[in-house]
Amino acid sequence: MTAPVLALDIGGTKLAAALVDPHGHVERHTRRATGGSGDAEALYDDVVSLLDDVRDGVDIVGVGVGCGGPMRWPVGEVSPLNIPAWADGFPLRERLTAVYPGCPVRLHNDAVCVAVGEHWRGAGRGLSDVLGMVVSTGVGGGLVLGGRLVDGATGNAGHIGHVVVEPDGPDCACGGRGCLESIASGPAVAGWAVDRGWRSPGATAQDLAEDARAGDAVALAALARAGSALGIGIASAVALCDVEIVVVGGGVAQAGAVLFSPLEAAYRRHTKLGFARSVSVVPAALGQQAGLVGAAALIHAGDRYWSAD
Repeated sequence: MTAPVLALDIGGTKLAAALVDPHGHVERHTRRATGGSGDAEALYDDVVSLLDDVRDGVDIVGVGVGCGGPMRWPVGEVSPLNIPAWADGFPLRERLTAVYPGCPVRLHNDAVCVAVGEHWRGAGRGLSDVLGMVVSTGVGGGLVLGGRLVDGATGNAGHIGHVVVEPDGPDCACGGRGCLESIASGPAVAGWAVDRGWRSPGATAQDLAEDARAGDAVALAALARAGSALGIGIASAVALCDVEIVVVGGGVAQAGAVLFSPLEAAYRRHTKLGFARSVSVVPAALGQQAGLVGAAALIHAGDRYWSAD
């Protein structure tokens, strides 16, 4: 049996790692908070320590990594908008290649890895054309068209978080205005609610979802606003890319119906073309492990999901 892949998922608030076998089964899954010190080397040391803990001497066939973007691909120099320590560009793939000599190290956007994971072993399995999304600390996406991952000119294809859904909307971390991420990301949703009297600063999108399910009016309004923005952005992406299914993962997506009901309503309101109306928008079947499974697929199923090297 083929050895597992050492998989890593780097997001704005958490680092997750696991061993993933050729069937997409996740083993030794562990996670910790992304360091907030702003020190690039300290964060990298945390990454290597986490990987060492998970591997624990097991033979591996490679290292697959999903990291927040944007990035220079395929060289793997990352500049995540939501990870200040690496905002100026960090040569993550090069550094990990030095730690794991003789093993392929493949790195892609974390949202791309969610799309890949859901196409390989999740809600998009068996389909040819899938848009996968992450709604979490940021909002991102990835595209599988014709059964193969679409990288784009710089590896950033599918970055739906920076589709403009409200031209006069809030400023975005990317420098633009009215981007989907500026409205629907976890910090944006919670911040909007806090500004309107819901809890105190520091409360999270998870807290917001819990209060929304309990009937809190501000929490419900915040998630309705986010869901509507997601529906508008998805409607535009589906019209452009002609996919069969849209799979939405990430921490905010765990909110359930309080997010997905307004999302679905906005999507249907803005989608009238016949080919687009048949598209389903569903939660990630792999849940919070989708990114790890997708990162592993960069190695295990590289013929479909890796076009570099």
